Amino acid sequence: MSYIMVDIESDGPIPGDFSMVSFGAVIVDQNLDRSFYGKLKPISEKWIPEALNVSGHTREETMTFSEPEKVMQEFKDWINLNSKGRPIFISDNNGFDWMFICWYFHHFIGENPFGFSSRRLSDLFCGLQKDAFAKWKHLRKTSHTHNPVDDAMGNAEVLLLMKNEMDLKISLK
Repeated sequence: MSYIMVDIESDGPIPGDFSMVSFGAVIVDQNLDRSFYGKLKPISEKWIPEALNVSGHTREETMTFSEPEKVMQEFKDWINLNSKGRPIFISDNNGFDWMFICWYFHHFIGENPFGFSSRRLSDLFCGLQKDAFAKWKHLRKTSHTHNPVDDAMGNAEVLLLMKNEMDLKISLK
């Protein structure tokens, strides 16, 4: 099984009505040297300026991004090439990130290589600490910039720290 840390940026709160603008993914292993970055053309006329501003892109800029079908197929191919066994989706906020990735995979290419489940980094950390309110974001090495590759990398660094220094029992292939 390969854990793939994912982070997305969007121009609104839900897929379909709004668009995933970009996403990043990192294979979680000791090297953290395999990443994917996708920028997707909007699929809807609806967008919330404050939500889009978080991504650092303008609406005009996003209109030049790649077609979602192309990006999602490239991501699926990258997952198949870079993961061993069943890929496991993990993110900081999988309720949000998973919702967009899963919807886009099913809507644009008819399947989701991650299957039907995901993991949440924060829940793993809180479980290790035996504290549902434990804070972990200060453990990132890579700054949280809202570039989704940077954000996925920082989160992957925390998962590695949990394995290597906090005795999280996890197999990273």
